Amino acid sequence: MKDSRITKLGEQLLELATKSGAEYAEVYQSSSLSKPAIFEANRLKQLEVAQSEGTALRLWRNNCPGLAVAYGQVDPQALVEKAIALSQLNPPETPELASPKTAVYPDFGTNVEVEELIKIGKIAIARIRELYPEVLCSAEFECEAETTCLLNSQGLHCQYTDLTLSSYLGVEWVRGDDFLGIYDGQEARNELKIDQIVKDILQKLTWAITNTESPKGKLPVLFTPKAATLLWSVIGEATNGKRVVEASSPWSEILASQVVSECLSISQQPDIGPYSCPFDDEGTLTQSFTLIEKGKLKQFYSDRATGRALGMNSTGNGFRPGLGRYPTPDLVNFLIEPGQGSLPDLIANIDEGIVIDQILGGGADISGDFSVNIDLGYRIKNGEIVGRVKDTMVAGNVYTALKQVIALGGDATWNGSSYTPSIVVNGLSVVSS
Repeated sequence: MKDSRITKLGEQLLELATKSGAEYAEVYQSSSLSKPAIFEANRLKQLEVAQSEGTALRLWRNNCPGLAVAYGQVDPQALVEKAIALSQLNPPETPELASPKTAVYPDFGTNVEVEELIKIGKIAIARIRELYPEVLCSAEFECEAETTCLLNSQGLHCQYTDLTLSSYLGVEWVRGDDFLGIYDGQEARNELKIDQIVKDILQKLTWAITNTESPKGKLPVLFTPKAATLLWSVIGEATNGKRVVEASSPWSEILASQVVSECLSISQQPDIGPYSCPFDDEGTLTQSFTLIEKGKLKQFYSDRATGRALGMNSTGNGFRPGLGRYPTPDLVNFLIEPGQGSLPDLIANIDEGIVIDQILGGGADISGDFSVNIDLGYRIKNGEIVGRVKDTMVAGNVYTALKQVIALGGDATWNGSSYTPSIVVNGLSVVSS
């Protein structure tokens, strides 16, 4: 729905900016409201109301940009004066403004009342403790409504509100000096499928009843959908047009080449999933496109400035890391086309290897190299899980591993804005103390 209060403030800021000598201006506004239900030590601990509202004014005076931000109540004249003052400190640049159009979208998602979220949380915790009464459960369930509005002096007005459901469920199990933590979550637009989260956590608790020695050396590594984001974050960076402009992507000069296993096809589809988005933070419509098709690099993604530097149009991927930052290339939804088989099916086809579900430490950088501790992992022997592994690390290179894909599961789920299945790769080293 169109929020007249937000629109009125935006139009007022644009008018004041023009009167103050700005040739171009844009107003970006973001507001959110959520009421999370928080559980600790198996019980409902608190209910909160989290509300925020921010406004960013970016203008160009004599082609010099000025960006000013305000949170909560806004003094329009003071915000304009601040942006004008900052423009005097910056060198000229090409203004990046979308062409005039009006696109006010209906709400995305369904509102869920906090009473229903409390009910979901109590049922989930009760089901886990029915089988494992000694564990401690923590959880958070929330429905967040976020409104994004963008106006500019060219006549652009884009606005939408999305309602996103999210859940987090953690289980901690202390057995003497052995501590086990299993954490899972889910994001959705209309309905949380908590049954699947509970089922997954119960399975992982069963697998972790016994601790076992970890195998060592180079052997098959199975990343669950949750852990596989370690791999995909690198691919997201390598296909970022800004990385290509900076010549920091290893794929900058090899468009249309085979870069990963031919079983991998990766795309952006901004109109599905819990993070669907109709336009980016520059007012460009988002679009579906294929980044990698059967292992071949098809294209890069960009914002307006990056697209101009690459001699291409924006792909609708200009997003602000924060209100006080310029838009920069980022993906809306990152989808890996699933393969076949469930997680148990993948495990059954591995003679000796490990499953990684949770990691500690940072991920890989643009080089693809990484070395991380396994927070939650299991040993596979003769096609079966034989126990949990501890004090184990995995190291290697993402690009190398993704050229040696053994299997891709059909069990894709959303993890943040990535839709990914489980994946089994070679080329990584497992080290245990």
